[in-house]
Amino acid sequence: MSQNLVVTVCELNDQPALFEQDWQRLLNHVKENGSQLVLLPEMPFSAWFAIPRQFDAISWQNAVTSHQNWAARLKELSPALVASSQPVNDNDKRLNQAYIYEDQHLRPAHQKYYLPNEEGFWEAEWYQRGDGDFSVINSRKINMGFLLCTELWFMQCARSYGQQGAHLILSPRASGRNTVEKWLVAGKAAAMISGAYSLSSNHCDPEADFGGTGWVIDPDGKILAKTTPKNPIISVEIDLDKAIEAKKTYPRYVLD
Repeated sequence: MSQNLVVTVCELNDQPALFEQDWQRLLNHVKENGSQLVLLPEMPFSAWFAIPRQFDAISWQNAVTSHQNWAARLKELSPALVASSQPVNDNDKRLNQAYIYEDQHLRPAHQKYYLPNEEGFWEAEWYQRGDGDFSVINSRKINMGFLLCTELWFMQCARSYGQQGAHLILSPRASGRNTVEKWLVAGKAAAMISGAYSLSSNHCDPEADFGGTGWVIDPDGKILAKTTPKNPIISVEIDLDKAIEAKKTYPRYVLD
């Protein structure tokens, strides 16, 4: 019997005032569509802070606090699983930490390892690399692997997730408007290399660089759906068995 799953991806506004409106729209959509897994953008609960190159401790802590406060509201999306990332202080390190939220519990899942460092995205100046662990996380019999934004370009990680039996590769993003087509290529490639569904959600902002465009891509690289400014939230019912069968086909079966 097929294991079907209703997944939801989105583009949410980077401006806090507009984000509140998007959040309510998301809650309504999730309820109406019976979403079982909701993917949010990368660190969605504060305006993007890594725009200036110079690290600012107050801005960082404000982002950490905002995400901590919003974590209490993730239960509004229940009973769906929720996946995203958040800025955290871990002893003497600042990290971008991916998580799965289920049953009113936030479960750390991955620490962002590959960090860009360029205009508007000075992430390596604002926080440190994680521990380099790219292990599948399992919840409700779903195997998931995180590739946070830039990590999507490191295809050896997608291949490793496929070899670990991932059904889904989850890619919360904060990426620009002018590079949307490149990101879609990366999403397709990650799906085909891993034999898993590729899901992504992104920040959007009509007054800034963020390009929106969340997607759901099947294990053979077919775009099943993608968000647009007029349709910023989409849900798709997928068959996880297709990700299992994909592992047996080219190029996934080829040995290292």
